Amino acid sequence: QVGLVESGGGLVQAGGSLRLSCVASGITFTSYTMGWFRQAPGKEREFVAAISWSGGMTNYADSMKGRFIISRDNAKNTVWLQMNSLKPEDTAVYYCARAGYYNSVSRAAPNDYDYWGQGTQVTVSS
Repeated sequence: QVGLVESGGGLVQAGGSLRLSCVASGITFTSYTMGWFRQAPGKEREFVAAISWSGGMTNYADSMKGRFIISRDNAKNTVWLQMNSLKPEDTAVYYCARAGYYNSVSRAAPNDYDYWGQGTQVTVSS
């Protein structure tokens, strides 16, 4: 199994930036697409972004395009989510996840991902 641990969440003012980190342990995660999801109270978990195993391809939800950037460093077993121009509606628990083997960045459903971190809270104030 692969363990995933997110960090970097916190309280930020609207318009500010925050960078989330997710570190994988147990196995090298080089071969897997990685994704970020978020879930706000009373809402379903939603796709944020995904990145291919080599970092060559990315995919973003429409509301995140131009504001969020996903990246990874396989040597560090780490994936990041750089969040810019944050809005109050971005407030949620953010999760990193590993896609099932052979899955690409086109996978945007939670069920396409096999392993999940514990989540990190992001709160954006007005």
